Amino acid sequence: MTQVLVLVFALLIGVIAGLRAMTAPAAVAWGAFLGWIDVDGKWSEWVAHPITVTVLTILLVGELITDQLPKTPSRKVPPQFLARLVTGGFAGAVIGSAFFHTFSATGAGMIGAVLGTLAGAELRTRVAAARGGNDRPGAFIEDALAVVGGFLVAFLVSVV
Repeated sequence: MTQVLVLVFALLIGVIAGLRAMTAPAAVAWGAFLGWIDVDGKWSEWVAHPITVTVLTILLVGELITDQLPKTPSRKVPPQFLARLVTGGFAGAVIGSAFFHTFSATGAGMIGAVLGTLAGAELRTRVAAARGGNDRPGAFIEDALAVVGGFLVAFLVSVV
């Protein structure tokens, strides 16, 4: 049962990466730092280091700001899409490392990133259409979903 839950959490953190690429690694770093994700003595132990947490938090905040800019490229263009695959896979791997399921959790995180990328783009499109082309409300909704969801997933890992 634990392996299934690990893969579900890895998939969910991947979805978060699809919404906001830097939110997933920042959330798992905070989760590791706070002891929610047990990385002690594992390859991923460095993620819990205060410097790593600080850098990823700065990148997260920067992404939340730049996402509001009108010239920000679509998440579906290759560089943006690839970034989400990488960060989703990485965040999934960190969660998986806590239970010695790094490789399968990496794949689940990447699959989640694809789902989150496509679902997030669709959400923004629909909200923009309903608001006469204004996608800023959709961006704020997505920001909140990503940040709250990312930290919720990281916390729930501690329950397993």
